[in-house]
Amino acid sequence: MNKWKLAFFALAFAVIAGVAGIAYWALSDTEEVAKPPVLKTEGNIVTIETTAKEFEAIAKQYLNNTIQKSPVPVEIVVGEQIQLLSTLTVFGVDVPMAMDFDPLVEDGNIVLQQTAMNIGKLDIPPKTVLKVMQDSVEFPSWVTVIPNDEQIYVDISRLNIAAGSRVRAKEIDLTQDKIVFEVIVPTK
Repeated sequence: MNKWKLAFFALAFAVIAGVAGIAYWALSDTEEVAKPPVLKTEGNIVTIETTAKEFEAIAKQYLNNTIQKSPVPVEIVVGEQIQLLSTLTVFGVDVPMAMDFDPLVEDGNIVLQQTAMNIGKLDIPPKTVLKVMQDSVEFPSWVTVIPNDEQIYVDISRLNIAAGSRVRAKEIDLTQDKIVFEVIVPTK
C-alpha cells in the first residue's frame, strides 16, 4: 500500500473518530446536579414590586458583572417569558441560539424551566444544549444549570447586596408584568 493511501485512511479515521467523540460528548448523560440548600435569613422584610423591563435591567447588570470572561456571550430578555440569547461559533459560522424559560418561585429562589429552544435550524434536544451551556458559560456561583431537569436554578438568596441584606423572590407573573421580591435586612 502506498503512503498516500495510508495517509488518506489515517486522516479519514481521525475525522470519523473526532466527529464520534464530539457526538458522544454532546449526547452522553450528564451527571446529576443538585440544587444548593436554601439559605435562611432572618430580619426585617421590605417588599419590592417591579416590572419585567426593570427586572431585565437588574438581571443584565448582575449577569454582565459575572460572566464577562465567558467565551460564549449570553444576553437575557424578559417579556412574556425569560429568554436567553447567545451565538455559538461552529466551524467558523456564527449560529444564533435562543432558549425560552418559564420562571417559577421555589423557596424564595427562581427556577427557570425551559419551554422552547432554537439553535439556527438544528433540532437539538434541550438537555444537550443546557449541557453545552453548563460546560462553556462561566455562570456565577449562584446560578446552577441542571440539564437533566431542563432547568436553570437561580439562588438569589446568595446574592450579595448592601450591609448583609438578602433577597428572596415572592411572586413572578410575567403575563401581568408583576414581579415581587422581599429584601431581608438583618436586625443585628
